[in-house]
Amino acid sequence: MTGTELMTIREMCDAFDVTPRTLRFYEAKELIFPKREGTKRLFNRRDRVRLKLILRGKRFGFSLEDIRQLLDMYDLEGSERSQYLRTYALAQERLAQMEQQRDELTEAIAELKTELASGAEKFQSYTATPQNQTKSAA
Repeated sequence: MTGTELMTIREMCDAFDVTPRTLRFYEAKELIFPKREGTKRLFNRRDRVRLKLILRGKRFGFSLEDIRQLLDMYDLEGSERSQYLRTYALAQERLAQMEQQRDELTEAIAELKTELASGAEKFQSYTATPQNQTKSAA
C-alpha cells in the first residue's frame, strides 16, 4: 500500500482492529477526517496516522481531549516540536498516575489476600458437606 492510497472503512477496521462505530465516533469528534463519496468514507495516510496515535493515546489512558489537543498542535504548527514536548509531559503525568494506581492495587490485593487467608477456615466449614445430618421429624 502506498502512502497516498485511500482505504475504505472496512479496510481501516481490519487494519486497526476497530469497529465501524469507533471510526464514525472519532470522525464525529473531529479526530479523523475521511473523504466522503456519497455515503462511503475513504481514509488517507493522514487519517491512518491519526488513528494510530488516537489508539495509542487511548491505550495509555489519555483523554480524547488530550489526544485532540496533541493532534491539533501538529496541524497548527506543521512541526512536531511542541507536540512532542506536550506529549512527553502528558506521558510523564500519566505514568505517575498509573504507578500510583498500581501501588494502590498492590496494597488492596495484599489486604484481600490477608482477609481471605483469615477467613479460609470459616469458608471451609460453610462449604463442607454436612456429615451425619438427620432430618427433623415432622
